[in-house]
Amino acid sequence: MIKYDLKCENAHVFEAWFKNSAAFDEQADAGDVVCAVCGSTAVSKAPMAPSVSRKGTMKSSERDDTAKQEASQAAMVMLALRQLRESVEENCDYVGTRFAEEARKIHYGEVERHGIYGEATAEESRELSEEGVEITEIPWLPATNS
Repeated sequence: MIKYDLKCENAHVFEAWFKNSAAFDEQADAGDVVCAVCGSTAVSKAPMAPSVSRKGTMKSSERDDTAKQEASQAAMVMLALRQLRESVEENCDYVGTRFAEEARKIHYGEVERHGIYGEATAEESRELSEEGVEITEIPWLPATNS
């Protein structure tokens, strides 16, 4: 397993694990590597500082345990994000690119308060925030068939 620092087109930096370098290349080319912050699939490797330890400071079994713990933590985060997506989809109305418009209607009392989700540009999100409209960006993982 290899861990890469990745960077999306929106300059979000995050980590991901891959079987090897070729696995990253294949997944990135297929659009399967998704930014954990904004959902962009335009992702590349970010510059990384090498992790260098002095010889003998960590036993092979300790490195294996550490790698397993990190992989387990990453899996737990991914599971939580998938569960969050399922909950949002089950309990909120999808409004697509009309998100900013619908959020304003709710904020200003033009329609009954209810949960919505959709897409907004960075500019729309900034304007909503400046108006005091409460919104949250969720790292949206691709839907799975499992």
